[in-house]
Amino acid sequence: MQNTCMDRGASPEAIRHHYDVGNDFYQLWLDATLTYSCALWKERDDDAMLAVAQQRKIRYHARWARVPAGGRVLDVGCGWGAVLKHLVEEARAARAVGLTLSRQQADWIAGFKHPGIEVRLESWVDHTAAEPYDAIISVGAFEHFARPAWEDAAKVAAYRAFFRRCHGWLKPGGWLSLQTIAYGNLDWRTSRTSSAGKFIAQEIFPESELPTLEQICQASDGLFELVQLKNDRADYARTCRVWSDRLRGQRRQAELLAGAAIFTRYMRYLKMCAALFHYGQIGLLRIALRRLDEPRL
Repeated sequence: MQNTCMDRGASPEAIRHHYDVGNDFYQLWLDATLTYSCALWKERDDDAMLAVAQQRKIRYHARWARVPAGGRVLDVGCGWGAVLKHLVEEARAARAVGLTLSRQQADWIAGFKHPGIEVRLESWVDHTAAEPYDAIISVGAFEHFARPAWEDAAKVAAYRAFFRRCHGWLKPGGWLSLQTIAYGNLDWRTSRTSSAGKFIAQEIFPESELPTLEQICQASDGLFELVQLKNDRADYARTCRVWSDRLRGQRRQAELLAGAAIFTRYMRYLKMCAALFHYGQIGLLRIALRRLDEPRL
């Protein structure tokens, strides 16, 4: 299929299939900020220090995005707003705009009633910036920007459309801090036919596809300079193990809130992902990109 900048990855319905299972359900096993992405661990951390590791991750992205005091920042795929709160309360940004396709997430963030936070129920494809942004952060959204059935060229075109939009939204000299799961030594061409691939595609993240590092580099080439790249797959293996332990400990309440099938599905998903990260079949990329003010389009 041919992809254009207006082709979309996962539909709103597909996103809500996962993220709108219920805020009460996620509160059982995420940390208090409902941060649902890979934490940044230190060896001395106890597994109970999940919230500390998540805050460390958020500070990492704010630092690499070069968020200035008094600035405007965009969070693409803002989840339940932990990054947005950090930006306005600790990084002292004047305005933090978050994009999500999950209505439950948007309602949760609206409940902050913070004058410096704006949440929009919209895709990055539809976003129009009222003013240029000083920095952009995107954590755990890139995985939803392409679909499994697309050819490689179509995926790269979709990713490049995203980087073009970020380039256009940013002020000269601006930075983008990106975090995404990516294929590692798992062959993406055959992964979707495996039992694990089918389970995740059908039960967990329909209409979503992981990128490869090569695709990200191709898509951003000439628009951004890749300055920092880390593969913290061990951090995500640990995060998934901690989440599964916490969810297992809340089994009775989880089944009351979401049903036994959802509990079983998420336990399988978290254990499976922990193994995939541990063995390097998928990775967790944290990438800092500097806007090229004279881009090669």
